[in-house]
Amino acid sequence: MRQERLRTRGALILTLTCFLIGANTSAAPAGAAAGKLSGVVRDSTGTPQMGATVEIVPEAAIKAASLGLLTNTQGIFHGESIAPGLYTLRVTLAGFLPTIQQHVRISAHVTTVVRVELESMFASLDQLRRQPSTASVESDDWKWVLRSASITRPVLQWADDGATTATNTSYDAQVAHPRARLDFTDGARRPGSVSNLPSAPATAFAYDQDLGGAGRLLLAGQVNYETEVAGGGIATVWLPTGSLGVGPHSALVLRESKLGPDGPAFRGVRLEQGGALPLGDHALLRYGAEYVLVGMVKSATSLRPRLELDARVTDVWHTALIFAEEPGAATPLESDEREIGSELAAALNELDSFPTLLWRGGRPVLEGGWHEEIAADRKLGPHGNLQVAAFHDDNRHVAVFGRGNGLPAADYFQDYFSNGFAYDGGASGNWGMRLAVREKLSDSTEVTAVYAYAGALSPADVVDAPMRNMLRDTMHNSVGASVSTKLPRLRTKLNAGYKWVGGEAVSRLDAYGESLFQMDPFLHVGVRQPLPKFARGRWEAIANCDNLFAQGYVSVNTQDGRSVLVPAFRTFRGGLSVQF
Repeated sequence: MRQERLRTRGALILTLTCFLIGANTSAAPAGAAAGKLSGVVRDSTGTPQMGATVEIVPEAAIKAASLGLLTNTQGIFHGESIAPGLYTLRVTLAGFLPTIQQHVRISAHVTTVVRVELESMFASLDQLRRQPSTASVESDDWKWVLRSASITRPVLQWADDGATTATNTSYDAQVAHPRARLDFTDGARRPGSVSNLPSAPATAFAYDQDLGGAGRLLLAGQVNYETEVAGGGIATVWLPTGSLGVGPHSALVLRESKLGPDGPAFRGVRLEQGGALPLGDHALLRYGAEYVLVGMVKSATSLRPRLELDARVTDVWHTALIFAEEPGAATPLESDEREIGSELAAALNELDSFPTLLWRGGRPVLEGGWHEEIAADRKLGPHGNLQVAAFHDDNRHVAVFGRGNGLPAADYFQDYFSNGFAYDGGASGNWGMRLAVREKLSDSTEVTAVYAYAGALSPADVVDAPMRNMLRDTMHNSVGASVSTKLPRLRTKLNAGYKWVGGEAVSRLDAYGESLFQMDPFLHVGVRQPLPKFARGRWEAIANCDNLFAQGYVSVNTQDGRSVLVPAFRTFRGGLSVQF
């Protein structure tokens, strides 16, 4: 009898041990590197939901036990010591449709934050009721709402507890994560350079394709409608982790266009590899390099590396060391933009990412140089940021733009589409400093102010000399301010700003800061107006105006003739955009 009781007790202990082992399958072993998961559950109105069940299921093992969590009164849940890997989140709550978020990545020593939005059963039934009688209830939108929430997108940011955080953002099921975008536009973003997209009517497209698991492939292309000078391009962006601006990414861009009816053909190839790598809990390394090959009669090449080390000093102070190839700051894939459909916008931006092509001494050269910077950032309350930076620019070839025709073709590279030209201003080196303040006044309104003191090329008092001999490095002051907002009733997205530059400057003043804070010279206005729904997708009218008052133009008399130098062209680019 005693032996039977011992056998029974041993069986119970063994059963309990197996149960505990299975219940902790998703937890990290003792001493192993583990991650954390936090999040908030809200409804479509933004109200936190208490008592929602969050089930965390590892995707690596089919029969692995799940981890269950409950939200508190603020709709927040938190999980500790979770083994790194991919997980599926199942969120359920009475009165709401079940929501699934797949491929949520947990990384060691990183807190992954997710935002979950529950869809009300009544709202979904009302959507079904409003379907036309000829439409089937098996439409893609209806199945998508039942099947899952929108795909998550991790974004590296700093948390107050000193750890690096990966945030997964999801949006409303009706407008989130568009898979394709079409733009019907006229105009160019940066006229005067044959290496950029031409100023002509064109159609552009972008498409987001899942590759299984967490991988994604972004495709983009554009073609214009000029029969005698047709041109276009195609871009592919591979995101192995499925995340925009986090982890590695690879890009390939091809572009070709004809420079006038009787001109040569421009062909360009651009290869880019980059990403972000956390270094412990207090540092983040952004890295990248691109190889550019462009050719016409002759070819020009450029290898353009970049490194940025961000370090967290205290809860409010961050520092950054930057070494990058000019021109430009963050690439489109490293942008902080978190708008809906920003992945598709980033793919389209890749088409316009070639450096300016110049002509000197009978051969093509690419604009470029080195930019070194040390910056310190301080938080100003919960929604503000102050940056102080000192930098040095050492440029080998500075692009100077101008207007006019008929100048000698030896060094003046004429743009067929814009009645402008690009000129190699030669080498330039100078020091500078920048002071920038950014404040988010509300969920839809953000203001930015930037002061910079740096060098730029200015015309000297020299008569009848080659233009390159007339340009000198001089120091200038600049002050700029911009506001980005969304009008409440019209839902108009407006971005407007003005940058004043002291004195005559014919090249960009603090080009890196202009790209970083989107602070173009003089008056610039951008508008995106949603249109009433009349077809499938989200339709918007878009318009972008740069240097609206045509300021900063400088007239000079050179040995080659009279010309007007333009630090920033007055341009207009507009049309229609649809996302679906």
